[in-house]
Amino acid sequence: MSEGNQTLRVAQAQINPTVGDLAANLALIQEHLDLARQRGADLVTFPELAICGYPPEDLLLKPRFLKDTARALERLAQATRGLTALVGYAESDLGRVYNSAALLHDGRLVASYRKLELPNYGVFDEKRYFSPGEGCLIFTLRGARVLVTICEDVWVPLSAAERCARALRPQVVVNISASPFHAGKLDLRRQVLARFARGVGAPVCYNNLLGAQDELVFDGGCLVIGADGDMLACARRFEQDLLVTDLDLVAPDQPPAAAPPHRLVELVAPAPVHGLPAPPACAPEMGRLEEIWRALVLGTRDYMRKNGFKKVVLGLSGGIDSSLVAAVAVEALGRENVLGVTMPSQYTSGETLSDAERLAKNLGLTLHTIPIKAILEVYLRELAPAFGPGPLGVEAENLQARIRGNLLMALSNRFGWLVLTTGNKSETAVGYCTLYGDMAGGFAVIKDVPKTLVYELCAHLNQSAGREIIPQSVIARPPTAELRPGQRDEDSLPPYAVLDPILQAYVEQDKVLDEIAAEGFDPEVVKEVVRLVDLNEYKRRQAPPGVKITPKAFGRDRRLPITNHYRPGWD
Repeated sequence: MSEGNQTLRVAQAQINPTVGDLAANLALIQEHLDLARQRGADLVTFPELAICGYPPEDLLLKPRFLKDTARALERLAQATRGLTALVGYAESDLGRVYNSAALLHDGRLVASYRKLELPNYGVFDEKRYFSPGEGCLIFTLRGARVLVTICEDVWVPLSAAERCARALRPQVVVNISASPFHAGKLDLRRQVLARFARGVGAPVCYNNLLGAQDELVFDGGCLVIGADGDMLACARRFEQDLLVTDLDLVAPDQPPAAAPPHRLVELVAPAPVHGLPAPPACAPEMGRLEEIWRALVLGTRDYMRKNGFKKVVLGLSGGIDSSLVAAVAVEALGRENVLGVTMPSQYTSGETLSDAERLAKNLGLTLHTIPIKAILEVYLRELAPAFGPGPLGVEAENLQARIRGNLLMALSNRFGWLVLTTGNKSETAVGYCTLYGDMAGGFAVIKDVPKTLVYELCAHLNQSAGREIIPQSVIARPPTAELRPGQRDEDSLPPYAVLDPILQAYVEQDKVLDEIAAEGFDPEVVKEVVRLVDLNEYKRRQAPPGVKITPKAFGRDRRLPITNHYRPGWD
């Protein structure tokens, strides 16, 4: 450390709170306060809205919830003796609600910073609930000037927070965040933080939330970005962590006499007891498939744990989708908590039945067999007078799916098991799924995973395990619903290698027919895919929640009207 500089030890607590569970969240925060104290931290930070969990949604409209949050903050302040902490919470003041960071110091609440930039796109609805703050907060700790920001404050170029930082010249910028995961999001965060750090000439300590909440997964991955934009330290992803970093800070310049609206708080702290230096730590990088796999596992585990379920049940068809869902469930919950059911009909091949058995053996899970042929015959016999003459069609196919859904839900009712559905994003997009049949269940693990990615993940799982978990025959067999003789998915749909890029362009990139066709796709194929996506919006509204892993997932991320006649580019 050069003369005139000082060291500030910052601990970033990457924790997994539960929305609404104020007591448990408080205990989790206090546990990490103790860990930070043991590590000799000067400052410990926690994620955005850590006290109440993120996103609390319409809980914020309940006055009692806001009062209980305020009481929890009062209790938490008492636990910060000998420490300085920044903790995210929902603040109520004079009829307005703010997304705030509490500055707690040596047992008391010293100040509160209110988020300036409120995101209102994608999965975010913050303007529905929060009012924006009106000024920055900067505090001095051990002679170091620290600027407080919350999530979106650093994402908006030349935001009010960035203008404050440029004018006030802090030595450290702290950002507490709840940034949801999608594949590739970490690289985007690094770019945003590096731009901000270089622009304001100060390191940024970025503290992201961990855990899953309904469809959203928060992957953690706390970062420390240097003033030059280079990464100094990073926490593990998809698990709790405490990232402790010693920041060697340059003596500050004097800020200008005129500055944007802000509040300056000077904190008096005892002499530091850092002990051994905290060398910069950086968790190992993970590839695209591994981060998606980890997101699916964390999303499934937390949905089960936070909603009080112990076991799951799913239909094992011998196909690739149910195989992947079963593998995720076993990794998330343990094989003893996953029950598979194979429900063969007269159309079920011996190969798929044996593959379901092989998969269950590979994963070590219990497999039940409940044939549906006799049940289907009863349905068709009783429906014959109403159906009248003529050959059976899609109604007989969907009856099979609905019988299977009924059987799984009966087991769920009997034993309290949560039913996992096994449909992927490609099928859900074009309606290649059955309401109250294979869509019946409590959680849709791979609803945001395109079919081509399903294959990639299965191959990755086998490669990572060093053995065949998903049978190679499952991966190699052409996909089929086996609801009629000789059926193949590609009888009804374009090949998935064609379908998935069209869906990505239409669903995730908001391109229209002529724009997609201009990329080299057959206009008639594109027209049919777009028609199917729009036609089946009503089905998706009735689908269970599932893990978001793409930039735009069905559900809270992509919200199209069911009744919709807008067809640009069709002429």
